[in-house]
Amino acid sequence: MSSIIGFPRIGQNRELKKALESFWAGKCSQSELESVAKDLRAKHWEAQKHLDFVCVNDFSYYDNVLDLAYALGAKPARFRELSGLEGYFAMARGHTKGVACEMTKWFNTNYHYVVPELSENDSYVANVDSIRAQYNEAKALGFKPKISLIGLFTLFGLSKIVSGEPQAIFSKLKSAYLDLIDEIAKLDSEVVVEFSEPIFVRGFGGENAVFKELSCVYERDVITCIYDSIAKKGIKAIVTTFFEHSNELTEILLNTGIYGIGLDFLAGSKNTQALELIAKSDKVLFAGLIDGRNIWVADLDSKLKTLESIAAIVPKNRIVLSTSCSLLHVPFGKDDESKIDSQILSWISFAKEKLEELRVLEDLFQNGVSGASGASKEFLESNKAINAARRTSEKTNNKAVRERVSANTLKVRDVAFKERIKIQRRELGYPDLATTTIGSFPQTPELRALRLGFKKGEITKESYENGIKEYIKDCVAFQEEIGLDILVHGEPERNDMVEYFGEQLEGFVFSQNGWVQSYGSRCVKPPIIFGDVARPRAMTLEWIQYAQSLTSKVMKGMLTGPVTILNWSFVRDDLSRAQVCEQIALAIADEIDDLQNGGVRIIQVDEAAFKEGYPLRAENIKEYEQWALECFKISTAVARANTQIHTHMCYSEFNDIIKTIEAMDADVISIETARSGNELLKVFKQVGYTHEVGPGVYDIHSPRIPSVEEIITQIRALLEVLPKEQLWINPDCGLKTRKWEEVKPSLKNMVEAVKAVRGEL
Repeated sequence: MSSIIGFPRIGQNRELKKALESFWAGKCSQSELESVAKDLRAKHWEAQKHLDFVCVNDFSYYDNVLDLAYALGAKPARFRELSGLEGYFAMARGHTKGVACEMTKWFNTNYHYVVPELSENDSYVANVDSIRAQYNEAKALGFKPKISLIGLFTLFGLSKIVSGEPQAIFSKLKSAYLDLIDEIAKLDSEVVVEFSEPIFVRGFGGENAVFKELSCVYERDVITCIYDSIAKKGIKAIVTTFFEHSNELTEILLNTGIYGIGLDFLAGSKNTQALELIAKSDKVLFAGLIDGRNIWVADLDSKLKTLESIAAIVPKNRIVLSTSCSLLHVPFGKDDESKIDSQILSWISFAKEKLEELRVLEDLFQNGVSGASGASKEFLESNKAINAARRTSEKTNNKAVRERVSANTLKVRDVAFKERIKIQRRELGYPDLATTTIGSFPQTPELRALRLGFKKGEITKESYENGIKEYIKDCVAFQEEIGLDILVHGEPERNDMVEYFGEQLEGFVFSQNGWVQSYGSRCVKPPIIFGDVARPRAMTLEWIQYAQSLTSKVMKGMLTGPVTILNWSFVRDDLSRAQVCEQIALAIADEIDDLQNGGVRIIQVDEAAFKEGYPLRAENIKEYEQWALECFKISTAVARANTQIHTHMCYSEFNDIIKTIEAMDADVISIETARSGNELLKVFKQVGYTHEVGPGVYDIHSPRIPSVEEIITQIRALLEVLPKEQLWINPDCGLKTRKWEEVKPSLKNMVEAVKAVRGEL
């Protein structure tokens, strides 16, 4: 048997993205949006037709966590009057009724989920309509559905408790969740539901902050009781974890009435320790062996050996082949990829290709190589040849890069922050509560068309560069007009903050259509790191110098940091991530040196994804922090004392990494705080953080325009935590995804608010 945990939902050609954005813009109706969604589900189920089950309810208009919260009536009070898609999208994107719910990263991936808000004052009522509709759609098309559902414990652990006692809130949420299961059980004579419970891979007890804070909920007896109760409702329940091992949970689940247990044998290699216990039970093992997070062709010969070793312990008839996690994290398919070198392309496997790998692996496992179909035998031989070629290819090895890494000794800045900041303040001359932006400005349709036209050869280089310069001119003029203190060039030449750099670095390739959902309609096309990384020439200097020539104000240079480039790429798996990151760090160091030698005095090295790379198990964190921190410091060590280094971090809880942030030794760090008040900022005060900080004063992920009064209130709140000399004022992230009609009044209001507060001080 074979199954997957989830499938990409954005569409082969980003059909859902386009329909959503059209709907939000009022250019298509709800029925038209629903029609696109229905067509996509049918296509995605058709791609899964060789599996024993197709995934139902893995599809979402925005996010599965939001879907479940909404289905349980977990709606913040400010949106309670809203219903249907209006209420749903209000929670995700904001509304005139109030700001959107927070978003944060789904464990250590680049996918964002909407954080549910829970309160003891709320009433939770289950609504199975959406799940029922998708289930019936799949059945009507002749497929056998398996409902994908986020587990109760993961939902609760990832939510934000607004008010009330956790145990009382959990009790109310549990009641609604079990009511939802009752309704699901009515859908068929036997309903298969796969409950995703990745919260448990963080471990139990003190090493898991969620468990420490909510220990009353995450007790062995409570977990047993819930899943026994679900099994007794007639649900054929599979409880699945991924991204790490979860032996503690497995031991508990073996004593419940559930049908199966899903384990990730790639990221959670220690799951093999639970096999003996599983073998002694009656549980079916859903073995996650096809990689759902990376894009390299599976080594089927090796996978088959792993399966045989598992089958030596767990009976073969109780093993179902699966993916390590949802395929949401990889692109749809590589059918349209004609520009990647053919050999490198042969090493790559996207979601559609992984389904085929799963089908072939099942045939080989169930029937043996000799008994497998001719097509499967042929596939296996081709797979062996592809993997052998990749291991020996000269395209993956650059001797000069490896020698440089071994010889590098410049790993820290040579002047301490206390001395640097005095020099920078004096030479740069910026005021207290200095205003700036995170870097990017709106990527208009005209701008995208300009870049695409140049890429396709439809316009000349001169026409392209003139168009980019006009955008930069307008961008600089607007910033000067409203009175920002530190300017940016707006990044019009950049398609993506990682892709732009990867396209200019050796060792990277890019897909034409390898889009992956980040959140809602936001998609990214991650770079693919296949070989050793080097920077053959300057990547940003020309555009930053041009922007600086237009103004007497200080212009920031904008770079993406090595850890973020690594974490937002599909990374080769034949070297350690630490080794790859150090190669990238030296490339970024070269760029910083070029910028400062070219007269750029402030350089922002964004590490938006630094936190998301953290291992989920506490025992593995120290090793990651050590090499990630070292790589950031290697990239900035070349900066002179009078070169101010900024960095930016997104969606991070900083309490557990504040010491690491201090050790990064960036002169200024900007962070996202707009959706979470001052909670993220307070930790900086608690530890006596001495470097400068730019907390986001308004949320750029919402189209709403903050008023001057609202921003004044936010700045006053910031001043209760840190002194004015230490604070910068900025939006909470880049403005690339917003429209000019939202950006201009928002930034004007931000500058006016700062002027008002400076007047008060």
